Amino acid sequence: MTPVEAAVEALLAALDVPDDPELAGTPGRVAKLWRETLLGGYDRDPAAILADGIPDTSGAIVTLTRIPFHCVCPHHLVPAIGEVHLAYEPGGVVIGLGALEELVCALSRRLVLQERLTRDLVDALMTHLGARGAACAIEASHLCLILRGREPRAARVHTRHAAGSLVGRSDVLPGVQA
Repeated sequence: MTPVEAAVEALLAALDVPDDPELAGTPGRVAKLWRETLLGGYDRDPAAILADGIPDTSGAIVTLTRIPFHCVCPHHLVPAIGEVHLAYEPGGVVIGLGALEELVCALSRRLVLQERLTRDLVDALMTHLGARGAACAIEASHLCLILRGREPRAARVHTRHAAGSLVGRSDVLPGVQA
């Protein structure tokens, strides 16, 4: 039994969860979900993801919207689920659109606040891709908010950040101004 599996088993026991045949194998499934899905981003390097750029000949601002993501709230250890919207003005290099999705996956599948994730995505594009400007907007539903207090709760959290040439450019990503 791995340390994570033992911890899940101990958590269930500490919470006085009654023994149930449905729980057979649960510690292993939970450990795998946390390691591979919820916190799998720690094994991915943003610099490596953005390393295979190609020379930019268009000068066009690149925008990719509605990228699905999830992260885990470091305060409550429950997920937030939503969409990321990214834009960047190339600084001589463009990256494949799949790499942008990969970047979102790498930085979101961690213990991270949405506010920090918004800034981290912009910083990665500026630092590792050499973008002239970058902007990010994130919309998400947070289980730590939804599960506490009055229910049902449909509140969504919106965060925005921009850097470089995209600061104040609301035309690039609707609603993004920094």
